[in-house]
Amino acid sequence: MSLPDFLIAGVPKAGTTALHSALQQHPDLYLSAIKEPKFFLTDGPPPAEGGPGDAATYQEHVWRRSDYEALFAGAPPGALTGESTPFYLYDLDAQRRIHAAVPRVKLVVTLRDPVERAHSNWTHLWSAGLEPIGDLVRACEAEPGRIAEGWAHFWHYVALGRYGEQLAHLFELFPREQVLVFRYRDLVDRPAETLDRICAFLGVRQGLLTELPRQNVTAHPEVGARHAMLSSLRRRLPGFLADPIEGLLQQRGAARRPLSWDQRERLISHFAEDIGLLQRVTGEDYSDWLRPRERSGGLVGARPPGQRQSRNGRRT
Repeated sequence: MSLPDFLIAGVPKAGTTALHSALQQHPDLYLSAIKEPKFFLTDGPPPAEGGPGDAATYQEHVWRRSDYEALFAGAPPGALTGESTPFYLYDLDAQRRIHAAVPRVKLVVTLRDPVERAHSNWTHLWSAGLEPIGDLVRACEAEPGRIAEGWAHFWHYVALGRYGEQLAHLFELFPREQVLVFRYRDLVDRPAETLDRICAFLGVRQGLLTELPRQNVTAHPEVGARHAMLSSLRRRLPGFLADPIEGLLQQRGAARRPLSWDQRERLISHFAEDIGLLQRVTGEDYSDWLRPRERSGGLVGARPPGQRQSRNGRRT
């Protein structure tokens, strides 16, 4: 048995599900059937509790090394193996564990406008009936307390978007030639070109993958008594009983609405300094993330309304 040759390491809500599915079609690659095993997030069993729905997510962790290695046992001879856990970039301890276990691994990192990423992340949890705060700005203000209380990474709307800090740490561990960084918009706007770029980075044949699965934007149920009642019930029930409630929540959900400039401006303040660090670390220009958005978020890697992807709606 062996550990993977490459990891799709980040970030959540930036098309990693679609990218994983696309790369699974390449004959020279073998990606784990479990898309997000989360192996390097802990040194042993994951926590038992956290925020709403976290207990169910923790049960999904593949944390035993023998179970993790078994994910790649079916790889054909000569195929490169990989998996996708979009929290590896964010979790600095996970970065260190990866380096200790597989120092020559290749890391694929997709970056998304951090405000848009946070908005998609919040909408995902709101639509699943797990997020109790019906406004992204106020939910971000509650984040420090949630982190202190041990809520899982997916609740860290702001901290997950500090890519400059995360990449600066990653480049202290791994040489830059082992890390491929590109934008989420590259996947949306130029999928064939971007997939070829990834294949070239991994050292496998190009020209075989030309598109990504396209899915709908996560539903956005309206704030109101119905959502409050169903969400409260959803958070109290175990996963298999809560699934029908999630479906009811999304029956009347519209597509995710874009943020106003006032909302975006208030959220940009959380990221402006880190975007400057990101530009220094990568040598790339990300100043467009400090301005109003010219269009809404994309359709790659989101969950269609009513379609369950895990027991608490957690998927990227």
